[in-house]
Amino acid sequence: MTTTTTVNVSGERLWDTLMELAQIGATPKGGNCRLALTDEDGQGRDLVTGWMREAGLRIEVDEVGNIFGIRAGRNNSLAPVMTGSHIDTQPTGGKFDGCYGVMAGLEVMRALQQADVQTEAPLALAIWTNEEGSRFVPTMMGSGVHCGIFGKEVALTARDIKGVTVAEALQSIGYAGRMPVGQLQPACYLEAHIEQGPIMEAENKTIGVVTGSLGLRWYDVTITGMEAHAGPTPMAMRQDALYAASSLMRSVIDIANLSRFAPDGRGTVGEVHVFPNSRNVIPGQVRFTVDLRHPLMHQLDAMEATFREAAATLAGEGKVRVEVVDVQEFPATPFAAHLVDAVEQSAEQHGMSHMRILTGAGHDAVYMARVVPTAMVFVPCEDGISHNEVENADPAHLEAGCQVLCDVMLAQAGVVQPD
Repeated sequence: MTTTTTVNVSGERLWDTLMELAQIGATPKGGNCRLALTDEDGQGRDLVTGWMREAGLRIEVDEVGNIFGIRAGRNNSLAPVMTGSHIDTQPTGGKFDGCYGVMAGLEVMRALQQADVQTEAPLALAIWTNEEGSRFVPTMMGSGVHCGIFGKEVALTARDIKGVTVAEALQSIGYAGRMPVGQLQPACYLEAHIEQGPIMEAENKTIGVVTGSLGLRWYDVTITGMEAHAGPTPMAMRQDALYAASSLMRSVIDIANLSRFAPDGRGTVGEVHVFPNSRNVIPGQVRFTVDLRHPLMHQLDAMEATFREAAATLAGEGKVRVEVVDVQEFPATPFAAHLVDAVEQSAEQHGMSHMRILTGAGHDAVYMARVVPTAMVFVPCEDGISHNEVENADPAHLEAGCQVLCDVMLAQAGVVQPD
């Protein structure tokens, strides 16, 4: 379905909206702390749903607190064209991660209302619950339940570090909705987002045409040797768990850098615990995390096999025991080709510089892509910094991404031409 109707979004209004939302949970360094289902999140939800109602949207809230603002079309028997993201943040988060996607969707609705444009199919704007996973796990909770990745009770019974459940937190802020989870299924889903990485800025591109997400595998590794006194124990007789661990940790990085996995392979050791962590004791045990990513599943399989081979080789030397435990896996997820093409075509029509790009981060769109045609629109962020209070983006880039989002939503929903 296509349309020749052009509706111009307002970059100034979009920016002002982002800055007003950012006042809720503002941090000293200019960022945001608006953890999922806290009072601050409740205030943010109240503010945004108020704007949604003013833009003519009907508000529905489901059982895990996902919010949907629905704009009627001429034919409301059709599934809606949906956009959205999240407004919860990291403890030291920024103004744009997630929030840009919601506010860009809101700006599309406002622009359509101002231009008095009616679409054939309805439109919907989603605010997903607990995308960040900072207060409750699992991450991407609201979209995960919506898409059937895990059950409603898994979400509602999840507890924060104080023992508060999601169900209790939803009640406390007034967002324990009644709509059955998954009832509102869209025809397609689109999400605007800052890149959260440095590639687009380095390439001087305004629009990122996101083709899909990297596959991801997480592991917990435990290496056990023998703690002993640092002075009396000769080097050749040591069972140094940290020395062994450092070798395997380096192999994680080296694997991702291998030519057959580059440039899209990723290898990260993000968390390390040393026991007993004493200055004059040879470490007896080291626990660390491993994160492997690649957009091609057969390559991710090969990365894992190479990593496990390195672990087996280390264990075979006989100095330490090596245990590798699978933690979590996300398959590589391609986005819908026709929507990816539509994003690219809109950028070209407006003369916006653009590039095809993969997302290395998790987004609600990654779950949505498992159940409906999905695409994302990226814009650059300053120095590639995200999940940080200094996160920043150029207002002109934000407007450009919102305009592309508007174009694609109209193309998918269809525009009712005036008589």
